[in-house]
Amino acid sequence: MCAIFGIIGSYDTNKAKKSLSKLTHRGPDATNIIEKEEFFFAHQLLNIQNNKTKQPLSKNEILISFNGEIYNHKELQNELNNYGFKPQDEIEVLADAYKHWGVDFVNKLRGMFAIAIKDKDTLYLFRDRLGKKPLFYLQDKSFIFASEIKALVPYLSKTEMDIDAFLSYLSFSAPTPPYTFFKGIKKLAAGECLEYKDNKVTIKKYFNILDAKPNLITNKDEALHLLESKLKESINIRLHSDAPMASLLSGGIDSATINHFALHNQHDLQTYTLGYKEYEKYDEGIDAKESADFLGLKNKRVEISIDDYSNNSDEILDSLDEPLNDPAAIPLHLLFREIKKDGYKVVLSGEGSDELFLGYRHYFNYLDIEQMKNLKNKNWLKRYFKSNYDQNREWEWYKRVLEGSVLFRTSGEKFTDTQKNNLLRQNIEDNQSLKYIKPYRDIFNASEHKDEAEWYSYIDLQLFQAEHFLTKLDRVSMAHSIESRTPFLDHEFTSLVFSIDAKLKYQDTTTKSLLKQIMKKHLPKEILNRKKKGFSNPYMEYLIESKKISLIQEVNKKTQLFKERELKEFIKGSNTKSFKHHIWGLYVLSVWIKKHLL
Repeated sequence: MCAIFGIIGSYDTNKAKKSLSKLTHRGPDATNIIEKEEFFFAHQLLNIQNNKTKQPLSKNEILISFNGEIYNHKELQNELNNYGFKPQDEIEVLADAYKHWGVDFVNKLRGMFAIAIKDKDTLYLFRDRLGKKPLFYLQDKSFIFASEIKALVPYLSKTEMDIDAFLSYLSFSAPTPPYTFFKGIKKLAAGECLEYKDNKVTIKKYFNILDAKPNLITNKDEALHLLESKLKESINIRLHSDAPMASLLSGGIDSATINHFALHNQHDLQTYTLGYKEYEKYDEGIDAKESADFLGLKNKRVEISIDDYSNNSDEILDSLDEPLNDPAAIPLHLLFREIKKDGYKVVLSGEGSDELFLGYRHYFNYLDIEQMKNLKNKNWLKRYFKSNYDQNREWEWYKRVLEGSVLFRTSGEKFTDTQKNNLLRQNIEDNQSLKYIKPYRDIFNASEHKDEAEWYSYIDLQLFQAEHFLTKLDRVSMAHSIESRTPFLDHEFTSLVFSIDAKLKYQDTTTKSLLKQIMKKHLPKEILNRKKKGFSNPYMEYLIESKKISLIQEVNKKTQLFKERELKEFIKGSNTKSFKHHIWGLYVLSVWIKKHLL
């Protein structure tokens, strides 16, 4: 796990090295640079596997730099030996694989990665299939790429907010690809390959989850057997590390599953759980301790307080580079800080299970609402919803389904288009947010997958996971030079899930039904049936008590982005469950605007 940085074209060496230094936290163990007249390739190393070969690597007439883990590199090494190659470690495997298979080598890789390859006058950039590792780029007089935005910001002639990033952030809690909040800086989406040649950028999709043929598996027993086998394999290949490894442990089934199978593979991992000093109702310490006691695991509860929040929130939000509407970023960052103090460099985490196995109750609510599309006489209902506006999102759901629009637009959806239109000073047309998910919906409609439940999983993996949860996990873990691994997001495992009849996942109306059936012989019902907390935390209580909430109106007075009266009403309702997340999103946005635009 590392950082990559590069420039194709003219550059200033001192400026390039200064930009590279902004990525040291991602790879503090070594810095290596290869620079020529028209290119600068650099690498920050976080040594997890004790690889001997330095990066960037010049081999086979190519230059290659890599961030991530390739879990099948030993198998690829053996395969390449049959073709006369003799790669010694992970990076040499990648170089030889590219030499032998060309850009299609990426389809051979199993893992998480951001890869840069310079082959003569062509540059290739690859982001892994599920978007675990980030990759950003900027094209101006030169072409510049980096693992984080902060290394690219110095190359902007001026800092402007990208309007598409802003609007998609309000809608979906994170900017959708290719946008970032810094106008001019873009990001690769999950499963994309970028080619840069003759000052021209071409982007292609090399992996699509929906290529998995639907309904290949319709028998539940067969599905459970295959899923358990592949999940064990996915967890086991992520247990190999030359650096100390730990694991997160909540009170839920996902982390308990990972730690159960890790333990049965002779990996007794230290586990970590978050607690909150002033707010017991958010604390998973008791549930996590019960899980740890049942599994026989070592568990450490890390408690944070309002002072921890107040004293660290600005620094933590700054480390994210751009707004991300996820209040869990702050407590998770503080948790990883403690994990680093204890000497761990690798952590297992349970991201992806909810999206794959329909773990959110609202998925089932959406499936029910979808049935209204079949109403024969619905014009009067359509007229009713149009003329009786309600700010709550449930009103928007019914309006969409009656109009025949796309109902589900990610689990990260916060501001509906109507809410944005009421709040913003600029006009927002109805269904404007569809612009940002249309490419994904077009892919879904063109695929063989027809069950709307598959759409829920697909769009959430593409955006809610890749650009929201995985962005958070990558930034807060790498801020402490810790590599995070997510077994549920193994691409072979996800493809298997998408080849199973979707009805098996929801026909009994139980969240995570298939996973619970797999684990019922391994875990007690107390763990299997616990109410989902979803990393909940007292972010709004902290925001109000610290008085930091006042920043929203302070910034708005200078920017005039939002209508003052409507904004005041929104903030007045900050303690209500419906709009707490909206307010947090506006606060995080205000922090970024104050730093970069005011």
